[in-house]
Amino acid sequence: MKYIFKHNDGLGTLILHKDEADFSRILRQDKIDSKLYTIVWNKGEKQNVVIDEIQYEMAENTILPIMMDQSFHFEKPENIVAWQFNREFYCIVDHDAEVGCVGFVFYGPSPTMFIIPEVDFLEMLNRLLEVFEVELLSEDDIKGEMLRMLLVRLIIQITRIAKKQYINTTQLSDEKFNLLRKYNLLVEFHFKQQHQVQYYAGLLNKSPKTISNTFTLYSKKTPLQVIQERIVIEAKRLFLYTDKSVKEIADELGFDDAAHFSKFFKKRTSQSPSEFKKISQIKT
Repeated sequence: MKYIFKHNDGLGTLILHKDEADFSRILRQDKIDSKLYTIVWNKGEKQNVVIDEIQYEMAENTILPIMMDQSFHFEKPENIVAWQFNREFYCIVDHDAEVGCVGFVFYGPSPTMFIIPEVDFLEMLNRLLEVFEVELLSEDDIKGEMLRMLLVRLIIQITRIAKKQYINTTQLSDEKFNLLRKYNLLVEFHFKQQHQVQYYAGLLNKSPKTISNTFTLYSKKTPLQVIQERIVIEAKRLFLYTDKSVKEIADELGFDDAAHFSKFFKKRTSQSPSEFKKISQIKT
């Protein structure tokens, strides 16, 4: 079943997927659904999920936030409940103070975060799902606002669990947590043109050393690794789902020439762009 809500302006969109046998997304630059944030709940037994052509095992009752432009398909999509929304419906960036999740649930610390909820959360989630369905079927004038409030509650609850699971919040102050997630968010916005930690440190009014020290204490990655891994992820997506040449992708990702980009890509993946494309074509 698929419920769709659109604002009167035709821009804001919220979609609830439930028990759909064909639920998936393949990246295409011109597809509207590629611009939707996705929150997935695996209600059935454990299953495999493929995200950007990488296979993961998803345990029963696990929550998975999926970024815009990520391709995905599930082994058993009929066991999936998924909420999808675009920035026009609810912008998690503009409402950072409200949900406190920017740069964390959707933007890090890992591009793929499997969140394992507790029993009381699952009870709440089932009740929340029922209310979502009721509101999506209603004809109330304030339907959009009610759905937005429900979505905020969902994001807040998921964020609380994710923080406990991925970061030791007993040791991490709010200030340092905000620094980590805001850094990740800025990288998401600017990684195609800005490849140096110094640039992001400047936007945050911090020294590169302060940024690096914070990551050393509370993250498995360095600030530079965050930037470089994001570039590699985007490069792989473009190789997999577009017909762009190495030079075109190098230009899009802010490299002066294709040779520099190819060297960068091979150093971090152990494959040249041409080798990666060849192996990917064999797999598909």
